[in-house]
Amino acid sequence: MADKLIIVESPAKANTIKKFLGGNTKVIASMGHIRDLPKSKLGVDVKNNFEPEYINIRGKGDLIKSLKKEAKNAKKVYIATDPDREGEAIAWHLAHILEIDEKDALRVTFNEITKGAVQEAIKNPRNIDMNLTDAQQARRVLDRIVGYKISPVLWKKVRRGLSAGRVQSVAVKLIVDREEEIEKFIPEEYWNIYATLKDKKSKKNFIAKFYGKDNKKMDIHTKEEVDEILKNIDNSQYIVKEVKKSEKKRTPAPPFTTSTMQQEASRKLGFTLKKTMSVAQGLYEGVKVPEKGTVGLITYMRTDSTRISEVARQEAKKEIVKTYGEEYYENRYYKTKQDAQDAHEAIRPTYIDIEPDSVKEALTKDQYKLYKLIYNRFIASQMASAIYDTTSATIDANNYTFKASGQNIKFKGFMVLYVEGKDDAQEEENSSIPELKEQQVVEKQKIEPKQSFTEPPPRYTEASLVKALEEKGIGRPSTYSPTITTILERRYIEKQAKQLVPTDLGKIVNKLLIENFKDVINVEFTAEMENEFDKIAEGKQQWRKVIKEFYTPFEKVVEKVEKELEHVELQEEVTDIPCEKCGRMLVVKYGKYGKFLACPGYPECKNAKPFIETIDVPCPKCGGKVQIRKTKKRKNYYICENNPDSCDYISWNKPKVGEKYEPQEVDIEESKAKTKSKKRTKKVNK
Repeated sequence: MADKLIIVESPAKANTIKKFLGGNTKVIASMGHIRDLPKSKLGVDVKNNFEPEYINIRGKGDLIKSLKKEAKNAKKVYIATDPDREGEAIAWHLAHILEIDEKDALRVTFNEITKGAVQEAIKNPRNIDMNLTDAQQARRVLDRIVGYKISPVLWKKVRRGLSAGRVQSVAVKLIVDREEEIEKFIPEEYWNIYATLKDKKSKKNFIAKFYGKDNKKMDIHTKEEVDEILKNIDNSQYIVKEVKKSEKKRTPAPPFTTSTMQQEASRKLGFTLKKTMSVAQGLYEGVKVPEKGTVGLITYMRTDSTRISEVARQEAKKEIVKTYGEEYYENRYYKTKQDAQDAHEAIRPTYIDIEPDSVKEALTKDQYKLYKLIYNRFIASQMASAIYDTTSATIDANNYTFKASGQNIKFKGFMVLYVEGKDDAQEEENSSIPELKEQQVVEKQKIEPKQSFTEPPPRYTEASLVKALEEKGIGRPSTYSPTITTILERRYIEKQAKQLVPTDLGKIVNKLLIENFKDVINVEFTAEMENEFDKIAEGKQQWRKVIKEFYTPFEKVVEKVEKELEHVELQEEVTDIPCEKCGRMLVVKYGKYGKFLACPGYPECKNAKPFIETIDVPCPKCGGKVQIRKTKKRKNYYICENNPDSCDYISWNKPKVGEKYEPQEVDIEESKAKTKSKKRTKKVNK
């Protein structure tokens, strides 16, 4: 009989914790949730105050028997599931199944899996926090109601197997809306004029950019405007009118939250959200390292707080002073945003003395990359600002104004270790201009006008979508990854060179939902519900009341939509391609993998064939139509309709009008229609 039984979610976490606890203590894993709503029905009694109908998860019968047996043989049971709402709910379900009074002090939590944190938690158990549990129940029940009430509408009007979700559908809407912005975007012409100038004294060239006239900003939209300016400054002197020197500071980024870690891992490591969270989970639960055994290397990875403990702050100071010197340290406190759940610290290394390179051999390649990113980000967050010397000069040419600027880094500060990545800009670099003096004349070397066009907003990447969801208050740290994973798996969106693009299926589903459930599938409602969940977690709101206030009007909307759509059929796109079997014109249908062509005479005629999409640019080699195909991994490539009969054009990149064909050897995956095991090598234009 064990003196103590500790239940955690995963075997890895169990192995790490075991070594910290002496005596007759047993640590076992529940393998995540053990109870949930049934998949076969709604599982919420809407007529009985929204009582959830929880059942034991299929396939966990033997595990539950084992847990009950171990709990019965232990003098004291502790539940040490993760320290968030999901973990609290798992603890509550475990207490129910093991017939332990939830009012018993059995719940232990720790933000980091270290000996001190685990032992301290065991010494100070608490009751299960029903406010946190109810917040999770509210989310689960609301999402189940939305999904199970709206999804059947999609089944009837699009195809079976589709799903709608409160958060996932809003994420799809953001991506579809952005795509529509891009499609509707009309580029506008604009020009810049660059003057290459020379300082006589230093004999150094530098570039000044056209600013305006009489030091007032002036935009250039046409070639005629450019020609007029060039004409007026053709024989002018370039006189330095003003020189300003200043010092600029750049502060480090705060330690990681879940979303900033996901964004940075995407930018710098190329990790998907799902991969980032999986690797982080392993680092948190424990990794076997030399001389220390199995240790948790990072703090809990689901958090939206930038707070760090005083102990960690002091450890960071020691490391910085030892490695870089006193002048590189600066004691920093970061303000957590107003709506953040501040229950946990930011994501940081648990042991500052375990430097990434010292455990590189013990980690997988991905674990090492992510651990190094987390470690360096945290240390840099406590370092001194970088300092730049900046110079800007205003230069006059016949009353037209040019401006030049440069900066030199004076003190690198935190930048010796780490610089945050950016989605839409290049990293700052040193760029200098000569020592100029007011009223001096500089020599014109050349004038270069450059035509440009405004560009549409960029498509979302996983990183920028997470940023947008967070900024709009949609979802929480634990929901970003599963939300994006779900809409990718449902094929509502797909990735093209890291960009998230809505599929035709995604556009159809989005249109149907927005037209009929606009009060549910919108940013404001989804963000407001997150606030309601927060209030429940804080004990300021009753979860059943929140669900009731939502359900009463929602039920009427569903009934109204079902009635209105009862006799409405989605208009199918009719093609000009006749059915080979019966002569009817084939129509475009939507299946699991996207569009396909089918005979409208089904079930009398069951003819179907792949839908081949073409682009409006002719083949660079033979002038034929260029088709868009997909590899097994859903990556687009472009191929001539005459390949392989009379033309071998095939490319990863969309061809451009007038493009020269240059064949190159590249592996392209064979489509599923052919062999699954072989690869072919074609000459392609890369």
